[in-house]
Amino acid sequence: MMRLVTLVAAVLAGPALAADEYGGYGFTSLFNTDFVVLIGFLLFLAILFYFNVPSLLGGLLDKRAEQIKADIDEARALREEAQTILASYERKQREVAEQSERIVAAAREDAAAAAEQAKEDLKASIARRLQAAEEQIASAEQSAVRDVRDRAVEVAIAAAAQVIAAQTTAAQANKLIDSAIADVEAKLH
Repeated sequence: MMRLVTLVAAVLAGPALAADEYGGYGFTSLFNTDFVVLIGFLLFLAILFYFNVPSLLGGLLDKRAEQIKADIDEARALREEAQTILASYERKQREVAEQSERIVAAAREDAAAAAEQAKEDLKASIARRLQAAEEQIASAEQSAVRDVRDRAVEVAIAAAAQVIAAQTTAAQANKLIDSAIADVEAKLH
């Protein structure tokens, strides 16, 4: 490793040795700050390679890449699961919407049937009331006819009684009474 550092230093120092811009000291002098920085940098790189830092960094980066890939795969799986759940909820929403439409349609049909039934019941009730009113009218008419007939009979009887009383003599009245008694006896026996 040390040989590598020396070789790199010699190669890099070759052009620098040809010029004397370093205050009378050569490039490889420890008084030259550029040389000291170069040696420090090369030592730093040597230490990094000695402790295998590039492969450790590569391993950390690979591990981070694997973690990111795992996170992406998990996110993809969660997205697919979310899409499945969304599709399920959309399907359920459509089913609920269809069911509510069926319920509304059934309710409308039931309401229409109930309205139709109510109309029929109302017609039947009106028909029954009309029939009852007609029967009451007929009954009242018959009662009125009966009352008029009864009154006419009473008036006719009273008039006949007056006419008969005025035209009948006592002998005729006795004869009529005897004939009525005979009729009653015949009918009773």
